[in-house]
Amino acid sequence: MADKKLMVVTGGAGFIGSHLCERLVGDGHQVISLDNYFTGSKENHVEGVEYREGHTKDIERLVPETPDLVYHLGEYSRVEISLTEPDVVWDLNKAGTFGIFEFCRKKKVKVVYAGSSTKFGDGGLGRVQSPYAWTKASNTELLQNYGSWYGLPFAITYFYNVYGPRERAGRYGTLVEIFRQKHLKGEPLTVTAPGTQKRNFTHVDDIVDGLILVGEKGEGDEFGLGAAEPYSVLEVAELFGDPIEMMPEAQGNRMDAALDTTKSRALGWSQKRFLRDYIKTAIQ
Repeated sequence: MADKKLMVVTGGAGFIGSHLCERLVGDGHQVISLDNYFTGSKENHVEGVEYREGHTKDIERLVPETPDLVYHLGEYSRVEISLTEPDVVWDLNKAGTFGIFEFCRKKKVKVVYAGSSTKFGDGGLGRVQSPYAWTKASNTELLQNYGSWYGLPFAITYFYNVYGPRERAGRYGTLVEIFRQKHLKGEPLTVTAPGTQKRNFTHVDDIVDGLILVGEKGEGDEFGLGAAEPYSVLEVAELFGDPIEMMPEAQGNRMDAALDTTKSRALGWSQKRFLRDYIKTAIQ
């Protein structure tokens, strides 16, 4: 068991954050979750984690302790819908994240930031295709500057289309769970045209493996965490075997994303789970 440390996980009641909290507690660490429950859920609470409810911009008040490490996962995280509510995106991803970086600067604590792979999409154009993508990309640059200006220790990870248990559907849902819920209800699977847009769907347990390694040993930018094999959205729908209904194209919907896991693999990370296997189990 690793030496016991105090870990703060923002977004700890969310999909990925809850799995990370579960792993950290299992490894013997003390874990504080800071979550405003915008998309997180108390159903995701894990025994042994201390949950504090509030906005990340208020972290100095809500977390007076000095942690050993901060995992910052608690941001707005949807692409297309972000075009309809830029004020919410700004509040959560700019005001909130500035609060986290300032907290870590003052406490001299390493932060592991969950960047977004959207900034690598479509030859780099993905970074400006939506408020979500731009805020996430600009936050990675701000964090790099904090490292240069203040000597702040940091590492930036990039997730690629995470799926697995506790994934959500609905307004802020993600593709695999949306398809799974439609499958269970006997509804056609809705695919945004053209359907050929490709994604590297990555199991949440592989993401958590990477976060733990990056937290322990990673320094700097470009820790990509993504499955090696890309699937088009249509191919994912076909794996479920249900009728498919094509929907109009949507603004902000990138066609591809460049995947680079070199730095993560150098730490010892590797993909161990595969989308095809998960879907087979999920639809039984």
